[in-house]
Amino acid sequence: MFFHHLQEEVPVAARPSRPTSTRARIVDQLRRGSLTAGALATRLGVTHNAVRLHLAALQREGLVREAGMQPTASRPATVYEIAPDAEAIYSRAYVPFVAELVRVLGERLSPPELDGVMHTVGRRIAHAQPRLHGDLAHRVSAASAVLEELGGLNTVERSGARYVIRGHGCLLSAASDGRPEVCRAMQSFLAELVDAPVRECCERGGRPRCCFEIDAPTSTRASA
Repeated sequence: MFFHHLQEEVPVAARPSRPTSTRARIVDQLRRGSLTAGALATRLGVTHNAVRLHLAALQREGLVREAGMQPTASRPATVYEIAPDAEAIYSRAYVPFVAELVRVLGERLSPPELDGVMHTVGRRIAHAQPRLHGDLAHRVSAASAVLEELGGLNTVERSGARYVIRGHGCLLSAASDGRPEVCRAMQSFLAELVDAPVRECCERGGRPRCCFEIDAPTSTRASA
């Protein structure tokens, strides 16, 4: 949800290291410091109205916020800045940092200890999400949508009382590096979200893919 507005002219795979779309250039300027719409228009060589349209879209996405007013010769102008929580999405350090952290943990901890750490991580991340309501079908569908928001394209399959969330890639491939413990962090994450037993059945070949089987809780099956 945070990224599509930066891709209006250059697809993700082809985008160079320096942003080139107008909206991405606005973000680039605001990351360097707070500016008014007029100052942004001057720096980027575009119209004031065009900048204001992009700023409005960035505000809706939660990436930019108003930071106060600046006096001008005519009337005060709104100053814009990057929203504090948005800065993290532009960092490229998270993936290599997490991947190396998992490797070090794997060297320092026994397999059961590392497995326990990952289960705890998954549960804590889930607790930061809104609680899902409805029957199991609705909760699984909502959990699938949460994974999509995190970047994990997936489909939901059903066989009797069992559901399978099958990914079309791996959310944590750079960090997992074939380690099932990382997949079990996502297993615990989903189990907390859907409030039902979850078993990871991820593919760890040349192109890893997430896969999670979700069973109805025993009490639910018995009552059915």
